[in-house]
This record gives sequence, C-alpha cells and structure tokens, in this order.
Amino acid sequence: MNKAGKAAVVILAALALLAVLAPVLPLQDPEQIDLDALKEAPSAHHFFGTDSKGRDIFSRVVFGGRVSLSVAAVAAVVSALVGFLFGLISGYCGGKIDTLLMAVVDFILSFPSLLLAIAISVILPPGIYTVMIAIAFVGWTSFARIVRGQVLMYKEMLFVEAARSVGCSHIRIIFLHIAPLCIPISLILMGIKLGGFVLTEATLGFLGLGAQPPTPTWGSMVSANRAYILSAPWTVFFPGVAIFLTAFCCNLLGEHLKDRSDFGKSLRD
Repeated sequence: MNKAGKAAVVILAALALLAVLAPVLPLQDPEQIDLDALKEAPSAHHFFGTDSKGRDIFSRVVFGGRVSLSVAAVAAVVSALVGFLFGLISGYCGGKIDTLLMAVVDFILSFPSLLLAIAISVILPPGIYTVMIAIAFVGWTSFARIVRGQVLMYKEMLFVEAARSVGCSHIRIIFLHIAPLCIPISLILMGIKLGGFVLTEATLGFLGLGAQPPTPTWGSMVSANRAYILSAPWTVFFPGVAIFLTAFCCNLLGEHLKDRSDFGKSLRD
C-alpha cells in the first residue's frame, strides 16, 4: 500500500475509533447549551470553540461522526447487497429477466441521484433511517451493473459449464461458483462509493432532512452555523473539515484498491 493509501486508512480508522468510543471519552455533553459561552473561539477548554448556542464543537463533531459515518456505512452495505443480488440474477438469467431488471436500473439512473435522495427524504418522515433508505435507494444501481458485467463473463467460462454437466442446480452455480468471484469488485466499489455516501448524508443533513435536532451531524452543524461563517468561522470550519477528510480519505482508499485490483479496468470502463 502506498503512502496515500496508508494515510487514508489511518485517518479513517482514527475517525471511526473516535466515533465508536465517543460515549466513554471524557467529552462535554454535545447537547448542553451554555448561554455564557456563545461562539467562543478555540481554546484549551473548547478545542474547536463553541457554536451559536454555546455547545462544544469538538464534542459535537465527535458525536456527529457516529451518525454520519454509521449512516454512510449502513447505506453502503445495503446498496452493495441489493445491487449484488440484482446483478447476479440479471446477469445469470439473461433474456426477459435481464431486460426487466436492467430497465429498473436505467429508470433509477435517469434521475439525478442527489435530487432523488432529497425527494425520498422529503416523502418519508425525516430521520436517520430515512437517510439510509434514500442513499441506499440511489446507490445500489452501480453495484448491479458492475456485478452483472462480471456474471456475464463468468457464466460463459468452462468451470460453469463443468458445474452444469455434473448436475449442479442454477442456485448452486450462482451462489457457490459465481457469487464468490464477484465479491472483491463489490468491496472495491463500496470503498469508492462510501465517500460519496458521506457527502450525500451531509447534504441531506444540511437541508434538515437527516437526523433531527438536537442530535448532531456534520451536515446539520454546518447548516445551523452558516450565518456565522464570517464572524465565527470555526463553527463551520471544523465540521466541514470532518466531512472533507472523510470523503477524501474514502476516495483515496477506493482509488488505491481499484488500482491494485485486476478489476480496475472494469470499473473505469
């Protein structure tokens, strides 16, 4: 692994560790309002300063990471699973089933993904689970297309013909012979898509469609304090940096995995 890949892993691991250990770390209450400490600059008592309600920004960034990272991770896993199954079935069955399933994929891809995620979040009650559903709904199509392409290639190979010749069922061939070969490319695509999912979650949180106050998320923190970007820039800067670092490191890691993998060319195509 190159230096950029190692740095990305270290930063992502540190952010994830902070998010997991947030409840047991000696942090200030992220929801505690202190009217005597409104918009205080970063100091030894408040490492990242305080926001417009006197809440400790460092604590809110750490606790906000629990929501932002978990939403993006769950959405990535759900997207991968749904797209994986669609791609397997579509590629192996072919014919009318393939045409129908790919028509569904093309229909969803015909809409801008962010606008579709916003529409879903508006229709459903706002909250963490709605954001997960919205991101997963617009994200699974990429997995379906990539996996389908791999299945179309594998099902014509000799080992599949040999499995059919000895009487293996279609279910056995799909899930025991072909599916394991498609797992690596799905994991690589998860790494690549995760950064985009983090940005989508932050965008929905910024628009007030994610976790509702007083639960902190990075996007909602930027939105709540955007009016003070000039008078108290730290209220927006630190949650913005958290979003940038996470998305950037996810992209670095995904690109590294893609370049090191035999599937890199397939993903670029």
